[in-house]
Amino acid sequence: MSLNAFLQNLANALQWGSFYALIALGYSMVYGILMLFNFAHGDIFMVGAYIGLFVSTSLVTLSATGILPMAGWLILVLTIFISMFLTSFVGMAVERVAYRPLRAAPRASAAITGLMVGIILETGNLALLGAQRRKFPEIIAQSTFHIGQVVVTNTKILIIILSILLMIALHQFIRRTRWGMAMRAMAYDFVVVPLMGVSINRIAAMTFAIGSALAAAAGIFFGIAYPVLEPYMGLLIGWKAFVAAILGGRGSIVGAALAGFLLGFIEIFVAAIFPSTLRDLIAYSIILIILTIRPHGFFGEAYSARLRL
Repeated sequence: MSLNAFLQNLANALQWGSFYALIALGYSMVYGILMLFNFAHGDIFMVGAYIGLFVSTSLVTLSATGILPMAGWLILVLTIFISMFLTSFVGMAVERVAYRPLRAAPRASAAITGLMVGIILETGNLALLGAQRRKFPEIIAQSTFHIGQVVVTNTKILIIILSILLMIALHQFIRRTRWGMAMRAMAYDFVVVPLMGVSINRIAAMTFAIGSALAAAAGIFFGIAYPVLEPYMGLLIGWKAFVAAILGGRGSIVGAALAGFLLGFIEIFVAAIFPSTLRDLIAYSIILIILTIRPHGFFGEAYSARLRL
């Protein structure tokens, strides 16, 4: 592989890995704090993408008709913040309705519930909007930069930068705020911390809200990069992000982000070297080998607590 081909694939891998990383953060947070695998998280990514579609379409229409003229960058910023805000309520509703009543139920009930919630979100989308694919609007005019023989678009650069900024913001929130301290304490000792006055319900709702907001951002970035949305778009990418969360280690924000980018790198470079039909086989064989060597992931530690909600 030539240097130009390597750099081109590197840029593609950074963009693709950013989707996995943002979604994996939601999986990792919920599992690290609540010891719960939220298998509906991939479909929340889908819901966030559709919310971003309708928000951006409305803002573009208002701007085009002259009712509320806005620059493309302002439409993008508003789309991201509004969609993250609205999708966070979807996440809190899932936690409140689907998971909170199951705190005394067997662990299998929570896992099955997550799968059922995902199916409800998919079929609800089909019932309300139909099976046709929808095109994400062009918020920012795309321009191309040539660095030697490497071709990079402005949207690709923007997606990578914004994704990394969101990950840094989450890390700072977890490390430097009272709520972040409470979340870290809950992850460290789920039994003792509530005895000190920290509300389990509030921390659980906040965890789902933040994870869902990040999934919405990933959905918007995905829509900008690959502007065709469909109701089942969250299935495969959601499961792959789940793999990244496990690879990063229980509850590790840095681990989930790094593993998401690593998974993107492996998939892109494997497809560049080998036939694309072998991409998943080779990529996940590599992941399997890594987990065999480090069964608790990159930054995970042995933990014997049973599943909790």
